[in-house]
Amino acid sequence: MAPGTATREGAAQDGAEGALRLGVVGAGHFGRYHAQKVAAIDGATLVAVADIDAERAAAVAGPLGADSVTDHRVLIDRVDAASVAVPAAAHYAVVKDFLDAGIHVLVEKPFTETVATARELTALAEARGLVLQVGLIERFSDAFQAIAPRIARPLYIETVRVSPFPQRNTDVSVVLDVMIHDIDIVLALVDSPVTEIDAVGTPVFSGSEDIANARLKFANGCVANVTASRVSLKTERTLRIFQPDTYIKVDHGARSVRIARKKEGDAPPSMESVALERMDFEQGDALMREVEAFVDTVRTGGVPEVTGADGVRSLEVAHRIAATMSENRARLDLS
Repeated sequence: MAPGTATREGAAQDGAEGALRLGVVGAGHFGRYHAQKVAAIDGATLVAVADIDAERAAAVAGPLGADSVTDHRVLIDRVDAASVAVPAAAHYAVVKDFLDAGIHVLVEKPFTETVATARELTALAEARGLVLQVGLIERFSDAFQAIAPRIARPLYIETVRVSPFPQRNTDVSVVLDVMIHDIDIVLALVDSPVTEIDAVGTPVFSGSEDIANARLKFANGCVANVTASRVSLKTERTLRIFQPDTYIKVDHGARSVRIARKKEGDAPPSMESVALERMDFEQGDALMREVEAFVDTVRTGGVPEVTGADGVRSLEVAHRIAATMSENRARLDLS
């Protein structure tokens, strides 16, 4: 960020004694929400919002009683932790500044632009004993919380996440913008390395892929089929999981989880031998849970729900998918 100073003198107003002091970097769509969540957490104080656009920073910070600054480095002596929600191209530099200064960080997805820089930041946080949490928010959704305890040995996973063109966040491909959430969920549910990837994708409205499909094969035999689009005519978010004796379907539109499993015993195969279960879930505030979890982890010195290593793993698979898509497009262009 360009050099800048706070809009008001805030050194004496950096929160109640004993409260965790936080700053938010980025006053765009996600940064605004991050600031609102931080300001609402008991025992935490939103010290300031930083953005290179002074008016935008002030518009977010003012109603929350926080300072606005145009340089995130101004926060280094004033905060214990920071939430970083700037464009992906700036993640590495901003996060590194905070980690170098001994400040805990929650960074929005995608973690960084490259796997190498993500690994560097993860190693830096570990060496400094700092919390580095990656903002893969689906881990905190009601749906994931409901199904995670039910997953034992997935054999096949299918995810669909499609929606109309968003007019924002198109600085990265749909793989890093949208699909990465499902990549993270799949990797969290399948405890095995990815051995093979086949993928196709194409730009439609932006300069990078707007629609993509990837098929992931794991060392333990599981297969995942992941589809993401930001150029669809409708919104659909579904997750299907097949494992021995159990089928699970999550429909975010209907806000429901349906589970079909074989009943115990030796009854002959029929619908009477299948136990059906439906759970309806509210559209809970996953971002608030994510930010609260970050604050709690900083306070307790625990391990974040989504670690830097998790972020690296998801980013690595996302880049492998992108590379495979490029290779497949090149072959098609040559045919």
